[in-house]
Amino acid sequence: MSTTETAIASAEAHSAHNYHPLPVVVATADGAWMTDVEGRRYLDMLAGYSALNFGHGNRRLIDAAKAQLERVTLTSRAFHHDRFADFCTQLAALCGMESVLPMNTGAEAVETAVKTARKWGYRVKGVPDGMAKIIVAANNFHGRTTTIISFSTDPEAREDFGPYTPGFEIVPYGDLTALREAMTENTVAVLMEPIQGEAGVLVPPPGYLPGVRALTRERNVLFIADEIQSGLGRTGRTFACEHEGVVPDMYVLGKALGGGVVPVSAVVSSREVLGVFRPGEHGSTFGGNPLACAVALEVIAMLRTGEFQQRAAELGEHLHQELGLLVGGGAVEEVRGRGLWAGVDIAPALGTGREISEKLMDRGVLVKDTHGSTIRIAPPLVISKEDLDWGLEQIRAVLRG
Repeated sequence: MSTTETAIASAEAHSAHNYHPLPVVVATADGAWMTDVEGRRYLDMLAGYSALNFGHGNRRLIDAAKAQLERVTLTSRAFHHDRFADFCTQLAALCGMESVLPMNTGAEAVETAVKTARKWGYRVKGVPDGMAKIIVAANNFHGRTTTIISFSTDPEAREDFGPYTPGFEIVPYGDLTALREAMTENTVAVLMEPIQGEAGVLVPPPGYLPGVRALTRERNVLFIADEIQSGLGRTGRTFACEHEGVVPDMYVLGKALGGGVVPVSAVVSSREVLGVFRPGEHGSTFGGNPLACAVALEVIAMLRTGEFQQRAAELGEHLHQELGLLVGGGAVEEVRGRGLWAGVDIAPALGTGREISEKLMDRGVLVKDTHGSTIRIAPPLVISKEDLDWGLEQIRAVLRG
């Protein structure tokens, strides 16, 4: 067997089969490029589902991590450390908010947001104990914990994992009337992705997010924006909500916040909202650790320049213009997205999303399929226009036969 086949066979023999990765085994990576164990190079057009917004091996992030590794990596939250205050202060400022509750993974941050909203509902809004309701959107993806899959509509994520956590109401994404009708006196929050990533990079209709914001204000309900994939530069703005001029009550952040170096996530909100917690009610041993804070501080500093948001906006316009030319030729049914983020619906006659992804892999481009016939494109924001054009050339070649 080849080195690749041997590595994959070993992984299959000793790991749970909870993913179905493309048959490539990456050994090294730099910028927008990855090299496998056979020495073949691939253009990364997925960027770790936006975790690698700043590219592989970004020197600023690696240097920040190395410097912190020599100092202290973990104290637990039993003690203060000298990077924590700066991290919280600067992330709050980037979000235009006041308080930060750090965690590690995106799912942990969503769980934290759910607990925060319920606690706020009981202690501030006055909802009767155990009656809090959170409204979510159909086709959402917020993670895979037991509570989160309880409000998923994806059978793969949900089936055989019950009993499910109550307290959630699911409404169609983009339907303000359904959202209004679902709200009751016990509704404490609306939790939504400003752009649904796993569903196929679905952009809501114009006016939807402002409508959600207006409804939640009117009904004294928290608007929680899950910007784990869409945030931190991916769409051409720091946050996808900015495209609609919307500021939620709470941001849920992850992925790119750790720069692809360490897992870092956070809930960012007001003092009133996050102030509902008292010591011992919620926490994480690794949440807000010194290494995570050091890397995230460098991510925040990079975002403050606006350089990466501008690159995503300019290259994203080019990406969507070129992908749009493929629609109507029999291969592509629809292209959606914002910035350097696109969902491309492949005509079923051409093949499944998985088959197209494998053909692109054979040509040196790595993307990932979702929901059968859709491929997602989300290159690192550091990708050059020349490399992006080369990747688009390979996509055109595959889709045009």
